[in-house]
Amino acid sequence: MAGTPRIALVTYDPRGEESKDRDMPVLAGALREAGAEAAVVHWDDPEVDWAGFDLALIRSTWDYSWRAEEFTAWAERCGRETRLANPVDVVRWNADKRYLGRLAEAGVPAVPTRYFAPGDPVELPDGHEYVVKPTSGAGARYAARYPAGERDAALRQTERMHAEGFTVMVQPYLTGIETHGERALQFFGGRLLHASRKGAVLEPGTPYDADKIAHPDLRPWQPTAAELDVAERALAAVPGQPELLYARVDLVTGEDGQPCVMELELIEPNLFLWLHPDSVPLVVKAILAAAC
Repeated sequence: MAGTPRIALVTYDPRGEESKDRDMPVLAGALREAGAEAAVVHWDDPEVDWAGFDLALIRSTWDYSWRAEEFTAWAERCGRETRLANPVDVVRWNADKRYLGRLAEAGVPAVPTRYFAPGDPVELPDGHEYVVKPTSGAGARYAARYPAGERDAALRQTERMHAEGFTVMVQPYLTGIETHGERALQFFGGRLLHASRKGAVLEPGTPYDADKIAHPDLRPWQPTAAELDVAERALAAVPGQPELLYARVDLVTGEDGQPCVMELELIEPNLFLWLHPDSVPLVVKAILAAAC
């Protein structure tokens, strides 16, 4: 590629409010300082000429989970006009959290999950605390924690989600998150970039449709050998062995005391660059290489 690399940093439209993406000004500024032309653009802006970019980097399209089919269609169009990171096949696979079941089938430790599509009768646990959430979601939206035996509120939630077309996920609430938190291992350019730890997101009694703090008590973390092993196994299990520019593997402590995958974020993970400023040059270098 000759000349100045043109990079689209793809985000959501905050509709007049302040963007919640704290990474974006850090990343855009660093890319411009490195000599790239970095444009912050909304994924659903019909005026954007995606073919005019050398790379479209999905960064904070945080409204996609409510518009998954529309977003996937956009990714397919964008991928035909320029290089899209991550690739559209990855976007399509990762947009539906039924991938957790596929990871488990591949032998990757993952949070046990049951799925109930619209029209399916929903079976709720009665012997332990549990979590209900949609297979298409982000930032703990439409996610709630219920005590053992609680049915009425949980069923009202599942009925609303089914009415809106969402498939319901039911998982045990892993109490290890109260003491060990949730660990996020961030990969970029094929290598471990950094890791972070946050506290529990779901508080007892918080309604599923309430706004939640997605990353409470976030701080840097040094991953253990066991955590790194599970994260790498999860990435290796992604179908087709795609080239992933970025990935975040969110881990919690399972009932056996070992790390297991809570989520595998391959579409629009927060990078937490504001928390890990030393990672910025490495991210910029990998993005520039991907744009060539």
